[in-house]
Amino acid sequence: MATLIWLPATLAGLLTLHALVNARLLRRPVAASFTDPVAVLLPVRDEEARVGPCLRSLLAQRGVPGLSILVLDDDSTDGTADLVRALAGDDPRVRLLTGAPLPAGWLGKPHACQQLADATDADVLVFVDADVVLAPDAVAGAAALLRSSKVGLLSAYPRIVVGSWGERLVQPLLQWSWLTFLPLRAMERSARPSLAAAGGQFLVADRSAYRAAGGHAGVRGSVLEDIALARAVKRAGGRIALADGSRIASCRMYESWHSLVDGYTKSLWASFGSRVGAAAVVLLLCLVYVVPVPLFLGGVVAGSPRLVLAGLVGYLLGVFGRVISAAATGGRRWPDPLGQPVSVLLFGWLVARSYRLRRAGVLRWRDRPVVPW
Repeated sequence: MATLIWLPATLAGLLTLHALVNARLLRRPVAASFTDPVAVLLPVRDEEARVGPCLRSLLAQRGVPGLSILVLDDDSTDGTADLVRALAGDDPRVRLLTGAPLPAGWLGKPHACQQLADATDADVLVFVDADVVLAPDAVAGAAALLRSSKVGLLSAYPRIVVGSWGERLVQPLLQWSWLTFLPLRAMERSARPSLAAAGGQFLVADRSAYRAAGGHAGVRGSVLEDIALARAVKRAGGRIALADGSRIASCRMYESWHSLVDGYTKSLWASFGSRVGAAAVVLLLCLVYVVPVPLFLGGVVAGSPRLVLAGLVGYLLGVFGRVISAAATGGRRWPDPLGQPVSVLLFGWLVARSYRLRRAGVLRWRDRPVVPW
């Protein structure tokens, strides 16, 4: 029994130590100049309310003489295309494309990204989401890091901007999860496609590696097309890397609790191999990060110093892991990490909701069905 009550704290300590090691190894883009042709590829669909800051930041990029900016309007029903035209003016670097109808077997974002990639012959492709705002040296720095790291695909995670309490509880789990559980250098060296992670908000690809992997056409039906593309690059013999892009990019993915729930629900089912795998992950997270709370409370009620200490140490180690992640990736270091047990419980609920709605066949995103091909 004495060993069991210390199990959550032991696991939390090991995982927090791993996060600390990863934080020290994490690659970070720095200001640089980059002379090879680079194309920034921006797919937009009904983004009138958000695309302005993104496009302005792209127009302010420096250090890349051969920069082009391609924007694809994917059947928007608002004033997205007109806003893009107004902001771009007569800047020769910007091209606005009209998206083709969505073919059978494709999801919307892979189709838009593939059309953008087909419209340029630049050596480096930089895929950016409309909710991302880049610092002036971001594209040059990320492209230079791609080359210096000798990888075919680089995912530079932006700083996640949060507003509501729901965002503050859930969104930091994105960076925390891969920093805590993924061995970064082993992932870069390993040829195993299963050992891969990527974030599509700010994704930098070598054109030859992208083509060898089949591009977005090869992941046309993938809800998590960014991770699927990273795995495809590995299968084609390429290498991938993650980087902290918090100093050069920011992103507010969701602006309300409702949109956050919808966004996670549409894709979480695709993050695990099966319902059994998903359940195992959620149970492990609850064991490590939730169980210390009832251990502590039970110890207080029972007057057991051992239970109190085991619960308190386990909880604080979990909080410290979140602080490490926030410090390494530009997140909020305080007081948000204190809510780690609640964050894990919310994540478990979102996973269950995603599987339930997928099974019911009612998952949708941007007024399009999310179909598991």
